[in-house]
Amino acid sequence: MGGFFGVASKEDCVFDLFFGTDYHSHLGTRRAGMAVYDRERGFDRSIHNIENAPFRTKFDKEVTEMKGNLGIGSISDYEPQPLIVRSHHGTYSIATVGKINNTEEILTKLLFSSHIHFLEMSGGTINATELVATIINQKENIIEGLQYAQDLIDGSMTILLMTPKGIYVARDKMGRTPVAIGKKENAYCISFESFAYLNLGYVSERELGPGEIVVVTPEGMRTLVAPGKDMKICTFLWVYYGYPSSSYEGISVEKMRYNCGASMAKRDDASPDIVAGVPDSGTAHAIGYSNTSGIPFSRPFIKYTPTWPRSFMPTIQSQRNLIAKMKLIPVRDLIQNRSMLLIDDSIVRGTQLRETTEFLYQSGAKEVHIRPACPPLLYACKYLNFSRSTSEMDLITRRVIKEMEGDNKYVNLDAYSNPETPEFQAMVSRIGEQLNFTSLRYNRLDDMIDSVGIDRSKLCTYCWDGKE
Repeated sequence: MGGFFGVASKEDCVFDLFFGTDYHSHLGTRRAGMAVYDRERGFDRSIHNIENAPFRTKFDKEVTEMKGNLGIGSISDYEPQPLIVRSHHGTYSIATVGKINNTEEILTKLLFSSHIHFLEMSGGTINATELVATIINQKENIIEGLQYAQDLIDGSMTILLMTPKGIYVARDKMGRTPVAIGKKENAYCISFESFAYLNLGYVSERELGPGEIVVVTPEGMRTLVAPGKDMKICTFLWVYYGYPSSSYEGISVEKMRYNCGASMAKRDDASPDIVAGVPDSGTAHAIGYSNTSGIPFSRPFIKYTPTWPRSFMPTIQSQRNLIAKMKLIPVRDLIQNRSMLLIDDSIVRGTQLRETTEFLYQSGAKEVHIRPACPPLLYACKYLNFSRSTSEMDLITRRVIKEMEGDNKYVNLDAYSNPETPEFQAMVSRIGEQLNFTSLRYNRLDDMIDSVGIDRSKLCTYCWDGKE
């Protein structure tokens, strides 16, 4: 995934940029960067690896050395950014959040049409932000270039582009990721997470619409390309990735999770002693479940955060599983001889939740009922880099379906996404058995959508039902 923050101020913006970017650290684990523009000093940029240290530790020096009234910052799971680019548009800095599915097709088109080159990153991949900059540079002006990038890219791409005159912001064409604008005296900011600017003195101005392009200056913001009518914002932002104090399209993340837990409780027939959530995102779902069911909420394990923030997560999956396990510290007095209902945001591979369940049994739990806050994940996301998975067979649902269907090449996945079908029930039963749960019941897609409160046509549900 990734996050971004930008500031256009009549005064020095580095303090706001530093903390606003830091507030996005939950969205990426590999690279972070800040770029600023000062009228006297020009462009300046710094990028650091944040795999083994948090953002603030790596950038505390830059706060005292950087200077500028315009700035953009980025947290990334993949490419180093922001980049500084010199082109016929002049010099600018650029940062992006999204996913490009047709990279090779675009590269072929660009390399064939002009004499350009790209620097390969480790693993032979191309920096997606560099590719976006090159696409923009094919057009005569920046606005046309931003529109061309949005049209050419298969996937999703939100772009921040900073020039000496201001910051251009282009929300991805279908609005899959959010862009919020905040304002205070003498400054405007651009943010992925709407909460990131509140403690910096900004108030919410508005959110950009799908495909909308604006330019933000210290004096204000101006729409350059009107928003489109169709939107497909990612529903998983509310379920898992979004920070609890954020809101998207006016819908609170924390409140949505309470709603989600409540809807799960209304359909459930389990009678555990306690309800608990897997920290952090599962906690709010569990509170909603507890409030509705009347079953006491409890915290049978605590997440150790002082030295284990998300930025410390390794890139190797086996190591990630170990670190995730090490973060959770049990409270045995709340576990022993208890029947527990445990809510997690989702089940992806199933490895971590199986180990967590075994851990609870070893700590004396009598029963562990699992309630994922979203439906079974059947499809890998085509639009956002939510996971490091390289194959849909990494999903436990797809592995179980293959076991059930054998070599059948024409599997009807719709049957496995419908909670009323025998295929769905058989899949869930087998997953529960393999992961050693006392019982397993997923949240329903219709209930989850109702918990958001936005018209279904405006929500992306591809990872659950394959519908674009």
